[in-house]
Amino acid sequence: MPLRLPPLTALRAFDSAARHMSFAKAAAELNVTPAALSFQIKSLEEHLGAPLFHRLNRAVELTEAGRVLAPGAAEGFQTLAAAWQSARRLQDNTTLNVTAGPAFTAKWLAPRLYEFARSFPEIDLRFSATLRLMDFARDEVDVAVRFGYGPDEGLYALPLRREWITPVMSPEMATRYPTPDSLRDAPLLFDHSVDFLDPPCDWTTWFRAAGLEFTPTHGSHFSQADHAVDAAGAGAGVALGRRAMVVKDLHEGKLVAPYTLALETKAHFRFICTLGTENRPQIKAFRDWILSEITKTDYVTDSLTIIPVEDIPPL
Repeated sequence: MPLRLPPLTALRAFDSAARHMSFAKAAAELNVTPAALSFQIKSLEEHLGAPLFHRLNRAVELTEAGRVLAPGAAEGFQTLAAAWQSARRLQDNTTLNVTAGPAFTAKWLAPRLYEFARSFPEIDLRFSATLRLMDFARDEVDVAVRFGYGPDEGLYALPLRREWITPVMSPEMATRYPTPDSLRDAPLLFDHSVDFLDPPCDWTTWFRAAGLEFTPTHGSHFSQADHAVDAAGAGAGVALGRRAMVVKDLHEGKLVAPYTLALETKAHFRFICTLGTENRPQIKAFRDWILSEITKTDYVTDSLTIIPVEDIPPL
């Protein structure tokens, strides 16, 4: 025989009172009178057959039964609220909440958003630039663009273009350092946002791939990829630029990649959303737009010899 649950309004009154430890504050939160809230809790106690609160002079305390019920009631209402919000979002085909890393947002997404807005004026695009792990339901996120290896279990994850790194610099600096060997004397920039890559895609590995045994120890260090790339564009030094971070600047001539050697990593950007939502109109439109924008700069790889970093022998 199925368990007969008490009325939802009574449970809601209990949850609010247990959180506030005050009938008056709970009544204000639920926009009811204290008498009405007290009646709901009393009916819940009658349904249970035991008191849930000790009524004191100017306060209330949970009984043992109340302490057992309170965590489950709170979790239940949180779960119900999240499910209801997710169901409501499914009816909205004009709002798209996207999260991406700060560097990808700054160097890839933001400069192109005008094109998306012009092509899809009916979609209200909202961005959160963060690397924090997101819960699609709790954080009301529709799409995440993330860089790494995965896996993205239980999610729709579309790999974007393969990711490579190669030295990039201003056109003026390229005249001063025409060969890989000349980079020994160049001001090198270090991007520590890729320190997690295994095998590493760092300066030592790139020099080794170029047939040079050189481990640089001096230079400017950056925690964000876009900061390193911007410094290179300003003429401050030479950075190892990742494809997604430099293709637009290479396309526009703000940066040059004067050498033909690039290292490919198995880490890549992925377009991620909840499984089953990938064909919602605004999500599909955003996905197709990203893929279309990527193809516009595919030619940048034409002059590069791309070597998987796994093929570079270790020291």
